[in-house]
Amino acid sequence: MAKITKAVFPVAGLGTRFLPATKAMPKELLPIIDKPIVQYAVEEAVAAGITELIFVTGRNKRAVGDHFDANLELEAQLVAKGKTELRDMVRNIVPEGVACIFVRQPEPLGLGHAVLCAAPAVGNNPFVVLLADDLMQGETLPTAALVDAFSRRPGVILSVSEVPSEDVSKYGILRPGATDANGIIAVEGIVEKPPVDEAPSRLASFGRYAFTAEVFDILRDLPPGAGGEIQLADAIDRLAAKGAVSAITNPSRRYDCGAKFGYLTALVDAALADPEYREPFLELLRSRVGSADKG
Repeated sequence: MAKITKAVFPVAGLGTRFLPATKAMPKELLPIIDKPIVQYAVEEAVAAGITELIFVTGRNKRAVGDHFDANLELEAQLVAKGKTELRDMVRNIVPEGVACIFVRQPEPLGLGHAVLCAAPAVGNNPFVVLLADDLMQGETLPTAALVDAFSRRPGVILSVSEVPSEDVSKYGILRPGATDANGIIAVEGIVEKPPVDEAPSRLASFGRYAFTAEVFDILRDLPPGAGGEIQLADAIDRLAAKGAVSAITNPSRRYDCGAKFGYLTALVDAALADPEYREPFLELLRSRVGSADKG
């Protein structure tokens, strides 16, 4: 089985939870201090050995491509002002040897359809899917863990975490089988957003997946599911019924930046982790908490 070197980033969503901010700006470019959310996902993929980045875009998403493209005018202005470090940072957003491909999703027909739109660029190769809304932080990130697990046991692999009972109905929940000595969990099925009393477990699948090209055959024949859309979870469930799906535990901390509070949490933690901003930010928080207590 070939090594995974391709990553698909579905970035065609409308980002309605962040309107009006996302009326003209893609939600994937919302910044965590000075770096867009999607750049974290790209850096995670590149660190895992990915050399081909495939972005599935939609209308009004040209800015995502612009962010990862060269901007020679900006670079020249930075050099003229003696800001060569900033020029190098802008130039190296996508490292040398890593290619970007942009594919259009003509209609918003669901995550499964977005992944299917990447089929011509992926070909018969294995690939990973990263949802930029899920920002991952930690010493080991899930894409690297997925690529490593795939090298040892090729097939469809999900990155999963246990969630509280009250959150079960928000996610695709695994029907797990046995766990082997390497911590790889057999997946017998996946149920999309079940009521807590009907959930087969509390193991939720988040925005990191490894696939073989077989998933495209499933997606092509898949009828619309929840919301009238082509659901990636439905394709995974069909593959699981064939014994073709496994899962590993997400080794990192996940921030749901598709939700406002998750985005705020990521901002706060990023500021606290930054050597330049940590102390003044802590002081700001203390002053605000003190003012709130007095009020």
